[in-house]
Amino acid sequence: MGRLRIGLAQVNATVGDLEGNARVILERIDEAREAGVQFLAFPELCVSGYPPEDLLLKPSFVTACRRTVERLAGGTRGLTVAIGFPERGAELYNAAAVLHDGTWVGTVRKQRLPNYGVFDELRYFTPGTGERVFLVGGAWVGVSICEDLWLPGGPVARMASAGAEVIVNINASPYHRGKWRERQRLLATRAADYGVAIAYVNLVGGQDELVFDGGSLVVDPTGEIVAEAPTFEPALLVCDIELEEVFRARLQEPRRQDATSVSGDVERTVLSSTPAAGASMRPARPGPATHDDLEEAYRALVLGTRDYVRKNGFSAVVLGLSGGIDSSLVAAVAVDALGADAVTGVSMPSRYSSEGSRTDAAALSEALGIRVLTLPIEPVHTSFLQVLKDTFAGCPEDVTEENLQARIRGTLLMALSNKFGWLLLTTGNKSELATGYATLYGDMAGGFAVIRDVPKTLVYEMARWRNAQGAQPVIPQTVIEKPPSAELRPDQKDADSLPPYDVLDPILALYVEDDRSIQEIVDAGFDEAIVRRVARLVDLSEYKRRQAPPGVKITPRAFGKDRRLPITNAFREGAAD
Repeated sequence: MGRLRIGLAQVNATVGDLEGNARVILERIDEAREAGVQFLAFPELCVSGYPPEDLLLKPSFVTACRRTVERLAGGTRGLTVAIGFPERGAELYNAAAVLHDGTWVGTVRKQRLPNYGVFDELRYFTPGTGERVFLVGGAWVGVSICEDLWLPGGPVARMASAGAEVIVNINASPYHRGKWRERQRLLATRAADYGVAIAYVNLVGGQDELVFDGGSLVVDPTGEIVAEAPTFEPALLVCDIELEEVFRARLQEPRRQDATSVSGDVERTVLSSTPAAGASMRPARPGPATHDDLEEAYRALVLGTRDYVRKNGFSAVVLGLSGGIDSSLVAAVAVDALGADAVTGVSMPSRYSSEGSRTDAAALSEALGIRVLTLPIEPVHTSFLQVLKDTFAGCPEDVTEENLQARIRGTLLMALSNKFGWLLLTTGNKSELATGYATLYGDMAGGFAVIRDVPKTLVYEMARWRNAQGAQPVIPQTVIEKPPSAELRPDQKDADSLPPYDVLDPILALYVEDDRSIQEIVDAGFDEAIVRRVARLVDLSEYKRRQAPPGVKITPRAFGKDRRLPITNAFREGAAD
């Protein structure tokens, strides 16, 4: 029965850059043609970039996307290509154009539109109807879009019932830690249920707070992974699907007859597709990849930072170096993302800065090879206190005086950003953002918050992982070992204001990411007084989070698009217990 050579092109698309996206797509088409690919798939909405959000409300943008697809069709000589784009018909659709040998031969519309988490597709798109399968190189290939495969039944079941042997599924699936396991389990289940090979292609790259990790893969009809692309980098995965394997799998598992017995007409299109003359036809079965959750989380930060900086037109970044663990990790990520020459650190010691913090910041900058500016804030701090002396007369010192220091530092960093065109990276972590342990217009000031979705305990894990990657550690061991402190008053420690992070972070995960009630968290073994205190801090800090800069999403539920609560909100968890 032969084989079908599939190509999965995971590309790094930029929202709105239709010309740049088309250029990358054409390069991959040429590469696939040389590799003898018969059916090439690109990710969901890769012509427009994902998510295009309210650009979709501009008719001129949607029209420009269609014209781009029409131009791309001419570059598909000798192969069949599926490519995601927003289609304007009677309504607006999330669609896949099927291009064959220079001609646009069909369009498939997404039927299941996600409207949860970071997804807002029902805001823009109308669900499509109908399925199409294409005869390519002797194989019946069905084309589906993301969510259409993620739930059982529906268009994929109907295409399998109509005889599809291969299901191509195009995706823009954002990363979070461990998501690769969910995808692989789901794809294996769908392939085995319907007796089809599944070719899953995913977007790669950063878009605002989202990071797409690629990891495109091919699953055989028994649910085994036969090929997998690398994560966090563009790639063309080429794999031969053995059609005899699909046929045998269906013969040997009669229960699939029930799973695929779904009524509905499926349109069939016969295409004559053969490998390009002279193309390499060596057997292509690359095999599965290996995964490390900690490494992938770090690489997500690197890719998200790099793409945010570069896609927004910046060439360099600046950040404050306190000598603490958070700024040390952000500096390491920035160097890995952009190179040492593009990173400037700023040391801003105050009357409360310890000598150890100063020397740790210097050691970090030397290990990373970055330039450091030293701007002492004591003269400015003294001036501020003098200006406010009469107004504050008779008032005891409190967080007001502490926050003055953070706001002075934020002002200096923004001055450098304005003067030299550097993007300011903020250094706050998810534990701080959750509890409001941060200063508005101070340490929260900036353009991109690299670790805003990284809990403090994970910050330490990442720092240790990064130190193990080179011949020499880049983050001083003293930074990792010393108790964290904002150093805004004498002998200050984070533990003075917050529970220990190894207690705080599990509570935050349950309350923020899992939406567990206070009682459920207490029943899980946590002290009730601490749980109530943490919940109150989270609830009262929404106004701060709403003003924080965007940052890379790496957890299943990040602040921002993922978790949307009103700022003005009188409900308090557990108040009626």
